[in-house]
Amino acid sequence: MRRGAVPNGAADGRPPGSVDPATADGGRPDVDWRSLLLLAPSLVLLALFVASVGQMVSLSFRDGGGFGLQHYRAFFARPDYVATYFRTLQVAALVTFCSIAVGYPIAYAIWRYPGNRNLPMILVALPWLVSVVVRTYAWMVILGPRGVINETLAWLGVIDAPLKLMFNTTGIVIGLVHVLLPFMVISVLSVLVHLDRGLEEASMSLGGNHSFTFTRVVLPLSLPGVLGGATVIYLMSTGAIVTPLLLGGVHERMIGTQIYQEVMQTFNFPKASTLAVLLLVGALAVVLPMQWLEGRISMRMGIAVPGRSRA
Repeated sequence: MRRGAVPNGAADGRPPGSVDPATADGGRPDVDWRSLLLLAPSLVLLALFVASVGQMVSLSFRDGGGFGLQHYRAFFARPDYVATYFRTLQVAALVTFCSIAVGYPIAYAIWRYPGNRNLPMILVALPWLVSVVVRTYAWMVILGPRGVINETLAWLGVIDAPLKLMFNTTGIVIGLVHVLLPFMVISVLSVLVHLDRGLEEASMSLGGNHSFTFTRVVLPLSLPGVLGGATVIYLMSTGAIVTPLLLGGVHERMIGTQIYQEVMQTFNFPKASTLAVLLLVGALAVVLPMQWLEGRISMRMGIAVPGRSRA
């Protein structure tokens, strides 16, 4: 029998003894070179990304004519830089937590919406149609000493002096949550829409009330979406520049704004590379465990995760 021939006919409808077109060439699968060419732009971008990250890491260790830890020692010798570094990670964690607290109920409400979900999804994604600079400036108008919130509270007699809602961590967190919230809503909703409604009905028919069904059925099954959205938001928060610059001011800097300053104002590329590498390490220290946890939960719940095989 020829290699690649179907022995006893065919589960896919081909007659016995016929040759599988995919393995007709000596048992080796045919390669669709035209499909591979479609991946060429992605491979070029991936190669450029790897090269740029490698050059960044190399630049951070470059010390005069050789390599050393001079830039890292200089970083940890500056208490203000260390404080900025940990403030960045703290703000990113706060933004992620607030995005989950606000985004999950919105995604759940859209999932339960009986009508067409396109309308609420358009409302969620509507801020993306406006520049992040414009949106952040709008928050400066709202949160300022004479903004809408302070003027309203003063008119109601709640406060005697304006609250400080910007140029601090509060302003940065509010602005970043508003910018990044759609990512959490879409991530959670993408998991909820694939849940089997029969599981809810089974829980209710066995005596579980709405609270029990949500906490024991819906919430655990939607955790992969929560962790996926949290990963994206945490990564984007650590590297944010515009919103921290406008709502944080000069005293509440983050690592992203510090890198921008080193590159665009002082042209100190080795120092900027050092900050970028440390920021990358800090982000991966949180994101990798989250990805591992997401994979474990997905496997335990029987949820297929693209790119991962179920062991």
